[in-house]
Amino acid sequence: MLPTIDWEDGEVVMVDQRKLPAKEVYVRSKTAKDVAKAIKTMVIRGAPAIGVAASMGVVLEVRRSSATGTTQLATEFYRACDLLAATRPTAVNLFWAIERMKRTFADAMKAGQSVDELKDTIDAEAKRVHDEDVASCRALGRFGAEVVPAEGHVLTHCNAGALATGGYGTALGVVRAADEAGKKVAVFADETRPFLQGARLTAWELLRDGIETTVITDGMSGALMRSGRVDVVVVGADRIAANGDVANKIGTYTVAVLAKEHGVPFYVAAPVSTVDLATPDGSAIPIEERDTKEITHLGAAQLAPDGADVWNPAFDVTPARFVTGIITDHGICRPPFTESLRAACEQAGAPNRPA
Repeated sequence: MLPTIDWEDGEVVMVDQRKLPAKEVYVRSKTAKDVAKAIKTMVIRGAPAIGVAASMGVVLEVRRSSATGTTQLATEFYRACDLLAATRPTAVNLFWAIERMKRTFADAMKAGQSVDELKDTIDAEAKRVHDEDVASCRALGRFGAEVVPAEGHVLTHCNAGALATGGYGTALGVVRAADEAGKKVAVFADETRPFLQGARLTAWELLRDGIETTVITDGMSGALMRSGRVDVVVVGADRIAANGDVANKIGTYTVAVLAKEHGVPFYVAAPVSTVDLATPDGSAIPIEERDTKEITHLGAAQLAPDGADVWNPAFDVTPARFVTGIITDHGICRPPFTESLRAACEQAGAPNRPA
């Protein structure tokens, strides 16, 4: 697996996704503040990966605490949780992971654990969050492989691969599982402006795995579908509302509309932890807006004139009516999503559901 995030010598180590594909550079985090900065500046990105990073960030703060009593440790623990929760608003896995850590901490406090025992409990829970994320990706990959033809082309948008998760990937987990099942699969990767995760990250991942990959600009997907060269679209998600509306990287909505027009199946791949039953539909999903320089500049090069207004939402919402199915680690959910998503969450069990 790609080294998205892991522990090394008591520090959280992440591959700096801003530097790929030109350089493979690693960022080391010693505190929750370091991890929060890494999430906010997109050293690490992708909803599941952000959730894993947040759980590890909480552990860093608890480990370094010099608290002698559980009340003081609790104050530091909840402060770290609040710091990490304030980094990015759209990815529900961030809040799911933090709430899971809070529940674990609260239960341990009620059980009368000592300071040292609390630290061990939180450490073990973060490890489970990481391990379960990888297992979830592999499970949804196996379910999703069935929607990929024996010989065919998958179009994807942004990066929903190992780099966006604890390992293996969601949308790219489907591609990997299909490849491992002996299917001859090739991928069209939308470049995904303005941060270019498709061109920089998805292509880099797949080429490392020996999977045929063609990079296209975001504006080419319609012409490509019209040519009949796309068999299925598979994308990831940052939050899925109870009715099946999906928030994902900006431009996903456009791809979904084009897929509907051209009769191409459009699938979303995400673990159940990305499903937010507390959000009734896409209109209630908060959409992060990012620095205008991501559009006006490419590195040090200025692309747009001074004075031009810029709108830079990081995500858009694809209405459920454009979604053929949602591939989860508990099977493929199909319309009506209000029923199938709830059933998948119930199958997963309360600890795996977003708060």
